[in-house]
Amino acid sequence: MKVLFLIVSLYFTVTINLLAQNKAATYRENLTNIVIDNKTSLHIISPEPIRYVDISTHKLVGDLPESHVVRLKLVHDSLDTQENNVADLGVVTIVGESFIAQYNLSYLNTIAQYNAVASFDILPHHTKPITNLPEITTKELHQHALSILNKRKSEPIRQSNNYGIRAELGAIYTVGDLVLLDITYYNATKLSYDMDELRFKIEDKKITKATNVQSIEIKPIWQLYPHKAFKKQHRNIYVFKKVTFPDNKILHIELSEKQISGRTITLKIKYRDILQADTF
Repeated sequence: MKVLFLIVSLYFTVTINLLAQNKAATYRENLTNIVIDNKTSLHIISPEPIRYVDISTHKLVGDLPESHVVRLKLVHDSLDTQENNVADLGVVTIVGESFIAQYNLSYLNTIAQYNAVASFDILPHHTKPITNLPEITTKELHQHALSILNKRKSEPIRQSNNYGIRAELGAIYTVGDLVLLDITYYNATKLSYDMDELRFKIEDKKITKATNVQSIEIKPIWQLYPHKAFKKQHRNIYVFKKVTFPDNKILHIELSEKQISGRTITLKIKYRDILQADTF
């Protein structure tokens, strides 16, 4: 009787494990297949920035020409096109901020040129969610940044003027452990301002010649627009990981111009400004 009980228990254990494995596993036969030829580059387009790509064969080369695009191309002479009518090129794996997508890749020598896939969109049903998601994705940051721009501008929290350039801190928002700064630069001169570098540093409020200056530079993890030259106005949203600093220090924002005699303007933000930030 004990032997029978052990056999039944083992049977159910193995069955449950197999069912769990089948539920957790992704099999190649269930993956979407993409057929390419040896003359066309394949561009796979992601709905969000790509963090990782794996190509499982040396017969393909790939790169990321843009943050949302994977480009794949067959390596010349990697296949004998006279003898190999069909070739399995393995699996390409693409990981975004919130998903993983995998595709079977095949080479077909006899495929008509107009039937070769040139671009392919990653669709929701091709993807599998990643469990350890970031607190907020780039897509969500972009939506929050645009909503800030659409809000009615009130009196600036901080502002400064130099060389006909005015800097304004319009608003501060927080979402999760992130801080979003709404900063606008105005140009009252007739010369366009060619932005070179924007640096964010935590420094002492008061600096004397007798003291050593302690400066800690922090960098935004994301910004809405790239830096460029502007004639009248440049408004941008900068995102930082949560940062704390004592009351005797400030967040020093310095914008410099590309010219040799470039104009420089600084904007100083107090920690209490960040503590009074709005939230989404």
